[in-house]
Amino acid sequence: MAEHDSPAPTETPAPTETGTDTSTRALLGPGHFLARLPMHRLVLGVAAVLLLFRIWLAAVTPITGDEAYFAFWGWQPDWGFYDHPPMVGWWLAPLMALSWDEWVVRLPALLLPFVLAGLSGWLVRRSGIAFAEERGWLTALLVLLLPTSVWNVFITTDTPLVFFSLLSVAAYVVALERQGWQRWALHALAGLMLGLAFLSKYFSVLLGVAFLVHVIVARREEGWRRFAEFALFVAVALLGPALNIWWNCSHCWANIMFNLYNRHESSGWGKSWANPFLYVLTLGYVATPFLLAALWKFRDEVKNAIAQPGLARTAFWLAAVPLGLFAALALAKKIGLHWLLSFITLLCILAASSLPMTALRRLAAWLGAFAALHVVLLLVVSQLPLSTWEKADFHRGLVLTFRSQELLQRLEPYANDYAFASDGYSNAVTLGYNARRYFMVFGLASSHARHDDILTDFRELDGKNILILRKSEPNPGEYAPYFRDVQQLAFQVEGVTFYQVLGHGFDFHTYRERVLRDVKQRYYRIPGFLPMNGCYFCERYFPDEECR
Repeated sequence: MAEHDSPAPTETPAPTETGTDTSTRALLGPGHFLARLPMHRLVLGVAAVLLLFRIWLAAVTPITGDEAYFAFWGWQPDWGFYDHPPMVGWWLAPLMALSWDEWVVRLPALLLPFVLAGLSGWLVRRSGIAFAEERGWLTALLVLLLPTSVWNVFITTDTPLVFFSLLSVAAYVVALERQGWQRWALHALAGLMLGLAFLSKYFSVLLGVAFLVHVIVARREEGWRRFAEFALFVAVALLGPALNIWWNCSHCWANIMFNLYNRHESSGWGKSWANPFLYVLTLGYVATPFLLAALWKFRDEVKNAIAQPGLARTAFWLAAVPLGLFAALALAKKIGLHWLLSFITLLCILAASSLPMTALRRLAAWLGAFAALHVVLLLVVSQLPLSTWEKADFHRGLVLTFRSQELLQRLEPYANDYAFASDGYSNAVTLGYNARRYFMVFGLASSHARHDDILTDFRELDGKNILILRKSEPNPGEYAPYFRDVQQLAFQVEGVTFYQVLGHGFDFHTYRERVLRDVKQRYYRIPGFLPMNGCYFCERYFPDEECR
């Protein structure tokens, strides 16, 4: 039986305003006014207002360190990059060629909520359930009013991940309704979209596990054919990992080393018992307490919906499995807010497919109030001076981000005679993005964002001058071993002291033995079971030594 061939559930229509008694109005609560509005106009109006707000936010907020880091991937696109698979760099490459303006390079993230809202609403409208047309528009409204739909205009690897993940879900849902060659073709398309999601971020594997669970548990009535269809799905999806493995094999297994080894120094089972509680709080915020409370309050209706083959059942399994796996992972490490974004839209689809109409309208009203609160807070915060945060640990970083041009003016006299650098990737790429000139990372730095190891060849800097800009004071003699002579200057911006280290006559050989060898031991000890066709770091600096 096809996934959506079962009869659609029925529901008593919501009362109209005429003849609605006081008790019914109280039941409708804040969602009562939604019953009187043309839903498509309401959704389009909210989308228009939200679009204007997001364009403003993207234009006035300076590029952050992570965003600038990914922007430099787009500046020099390749088949792969250090931290993650290459998709976000591929997305940014044409935009970077067009313009470096913040709102341009943020366009994919800026537009993502509207794509998600449109696609999820379309899935619900075509599902055949009672009130499908209005439920579809309400689905889109729920997605648009999620907190991250309000403020998340920032460049991350999660933007293409979320996009391709939902496309994969949509192709899969439609495939289950078709027969013949169309069913097979749509399974292949769903696999291709999952493969592209993998080239965005490895977390797509969790969605792949969810597909497998759905095939085993929720499609038992289809017999063995479902496993043949899933085999085709997997075969096409593996094209993404194959490309990623090919690149990693000749590039120090950089993605694997970062994601499975180097970034987890502080992780481990039971190391922080706060992590599970933080995960619950994070999920509660991203999905909103209102959405989770509605799903719980109407759990009987949700159970009835997912008991039948259909969209609600598919959305439930494809959301519940990854979110459950994250809950287990939270016992070992902190779960990032952005990790959850691929699956929250599915919770909106589940709610829209199973909740009573009155509850759904009421939920949309509460989400609208929550979204409006975010808008007001962001408008207020945008008007506060940077000095408001002067006692916070992140104040120095804020000044560097928001006052980059003032810092760069201090460096202008040295532009022709020095290579520019900073002591960490966030400072370096933020300054580099605003200067439209690459700043390298000088020193050991951290396990994160070591793409500079690919871009910078310190051999070429031997004997040259290097200017290192820092937001913390260097230790006495910290840079003396690496230069013929060193001069240190200090200046203030917004009350924050920054430091310029002017190094003359860079000594590459000393730097290799004292810094690059440490980098090799920490971050390029590649396990022996991984076959290697090349490693840029070891071939460049330690050609006679193994990267093992």
